[in-house]
Amino acid sequence: MKSNTRGAVCVQTELVYAFSIGALSASEASAVEAHLAVCAACKQEFESLRRLVGSFEAWPTDVLRPAPSLWDRLVARLDTDSASAGSFGPAPHVDEPEWEEVAPGISCKLLSTDSEHQRVSMLVRLNPGTDYPPHTHSGLEELHLLDGELWIDDRKLFAGDYHRAEAGTADKRVWSETGCTCVLVTSIDDRLS
Repeated sequence: MKSNTRGAVCVQTELVYAFSIGALSASEASAVEAHLAVCAACKQEFESLRRLVGSFEAWPTDVLRPAPSLWDRLVARLDTDSASAGSFGPAPHVDEPEWEEVAPGISCKLLSTDSEHQRVSMLVRLNPGTDYPPHTHSGLEELHLLDGELWIDDRKLFAGDYHRAEAGTADKRVWSETGCTCVLVTSIDDRLS
């Protein structure tokens, strides 16, 4: 497997995703394991995914495996939709947003912007030992920690934790000793202190 890269994202990343959930054949898995030994970016991504996928083991199986009736309804809906729409064409290509370093040790991947409501959703990654600038929330902020640990003032969050901050409140110190990745939905008008 070659370690070709496009900017900071390795072209093997999709195989790493499939490998992390056990969706590759034995020969493909061996090739990805060899690639992880030489590609630091993919190894870091895999380590992050492995912790996330591992956290699913503690979830109740009814959450991970929906009831058969849901599958029946889904199949019926797809049959109905495909019959009325004719045949499906190829799926349109959607460019995956890129990670962008917005400050030293802080990277973001913009997922969506709601200009009407002045809100943005993004993935945020803090490197180990990184502080996020103090800020005041102009609107509701919701954060779901995917991996690592994150301190917000005197509250320590762990992977899977949720944090909500109301408009007008402020975070004086946000930092990660371990590094972390979170989903952040917040106002585009937050003010840095």
